[in-house]
Amino acid sequence: MSFPLSEATPLRFALTLPKACDVVVLGGGVIGVMTAWYLAELGQRVVLCEKGRIAAEQSSRNWGWIRQQGRDLAELPIMMESLSIWKSLAAEFGPALGFAQEGVLYPARSAAELAGFDAWRAEAQGHGLHSQMLTRAQIADQIAGLAAPWLGGLFTGSDARAEPATAVPMLAAGAVARGAMLVENCALRRLDRAGGRITGVFTEQGRIACDQVVVAGGAWSALFLRAEGISLPQLAVLASVAATESLPQVFAGNVADDRFAFRRRQDGGYTIAPGASHDFFIGPDAFRHLPKYLPVLNKDFKSTSFRAAAPKAFPDAWGTKRHWQADEASPFEAMRVLNPAPNLATLAQVRADFAAALPALGLPKLRAAWAGMIDTMPDVVPVIDRAPGLDGLIIATGLSGHGFGIGPGMGRVIADLVTGRTPGHDLHRFRACRFTDGSPAATGPSL
Repeated sequence: MSFPLSEATPLRFALTLPKACDVVVLGGGVIGVMTAWYLAELGQRVVLCEKGRIAAEQSSRNWGWIRQQGRDLAELPIMMESLSIWKSLAAEFGPALGFAQEGVLYPARSAAELAGFDAWRAEAQGHGLHSQMLTRAQIADQIAGLAAPWLGGLFTGSDARAEPATAVPMLAAGAVARGAMLVENCALRRLDRAGGRITGVFTEQGRIACDQVVVAGGAWSALFLRAEGISLPQLAVLASVAATESLPQVFAGNVADDRFAFRRRQDGGYTIAPGASHDFFIGPDAFRHLPKYLPVLNKDFKSTSFRAAAPKAFPDAWGTKRHWQADEASPFEAMRVLNPAPNLATLAQVRADFAAALPALGLPKLRAAWAGMIDTMPDVVPVIDRAPGLDGLIIATGLSGHGFGIGPGMGRVIADLVTGRTPGHDLHRFRACRFTDGSPAATGPSL
């Protein structure tokens, strides 16, 4: 069974830190793990520091989708490469990875939705992606016992899925096999720098000399960067997810409409979640960055449930420290694993919507429920860039719920960025300065 990892997960990577290396990666999610993987393949001495457990936060809490469909068009070429890499990973690691290429379906309840899907399809076709519009009858032919009032939908048959809680630790082991050093329960506290460049990092276990650092800390990235004098308008939203007991298969692929989403699990159940809604805790960064988020709020305001304050020690909680020294315990040690409680009322509605759409399955019993904090940016695309004004610092964060599927391809791109190689993709859309250089906001698709 594939459920999220936590602080209770036994340590698997507990090594003594080296005195020096070439690159330090902050964060043991899929982006950090695959960056370390490719850096090691390029001959770099790389150390990945994870404050808690590898993949214990959003990388084991996501839906498990590996989708090209609905991507921002700047992400799409990297995602298409990533899918190709996932296929090679499946060949290397075998069935335990949970990789299955069964497609993604976005059904629509309105003509306006259908038109939006078709417009995206036409643009994506220019990148060589084959997606198709399906009629209601065609969807009903694929999904047994369908009762949802869907008019039609968008389908990409080449899209896939995997089991996050098993897949990412396997990828971590693969990175180690290639020469990367991964260290769990080791928070990276501060950067060491001189003359405008990085000379090392301070961790809770001591200093490591290095000249390059990749910040891939997910929901914690902005807090770390702020302590280093770098303001990044990143926030985090809570996404609730559940796994059902074993049920008959009605569709082998992944489905999401505006109310609920589901995918077939390797254990015979379904992962179910809200199709579009999430919760947001209001904290200091929410006020600080509000002007930059107005475009996406105007677009998706109804999908957000606002909550008064984050629980103690969350990245944007009111009492979370914003400043600390290298020899002080950091906020990253105060909360090893960000493990928020799911919104059970939301999941109850998801169960009801799932049952209404597929009445032959009945109201599903839940085997587990959890939540994760998704790091997001004002335009819903990541920052993948060298930090301005500090030589040797690379920012790789704000994947906005897109990280699991794109992780392998993005890791390859980041490794090339670190080593000065040509990434092979246009990264202009992901530049860090887009929020400060007067560029007009260009929000990615809400698909």
